[in-house]
Amino acid sequence: MTRSRRDDEDRIELLQGTLDMLILRVLRWGPAHGHGIARFIQQTSDDVLLVEHGSLYPALQRLLQSGAIAAEWQVSDNNRRAKYYRLTPAGRARLARENGNWERLVAAVARIAKPA
Repeated sequence: MTRSRRDDEDRIELLQGTLDMLILRVLRWGPAHGHGIARFIQQTSDDVLLVEHGSLYPALQRLLQSGAIAAEWQVSDNNRRAKYYRLTPAGRARLARENGNWERLVAAVARIAKPA
């Protein structure tokens, strides 16, 4: 897929840790493979957030190692083997904590951004 320079300028870089939270949020809807996770984030954000494989797979590995997600090989819709990731109970608890942290961060930034 070819992107113009303007497309790249319109994209927003994710804060460190935000990608992990977004992955957990996607997986709360059910198991998904890596490409499906990235595509869901891109489509749901109206193409503002593009998750490159070089960022996605290290984040998935971090989440696997922490026990927030689990993975198993399955056959995808296009009849290929793919690793499907699912949220674990520990991941649900982490998502609840990170949602609270995210809401506090957004509120704090909004207070700073709005003139008094």
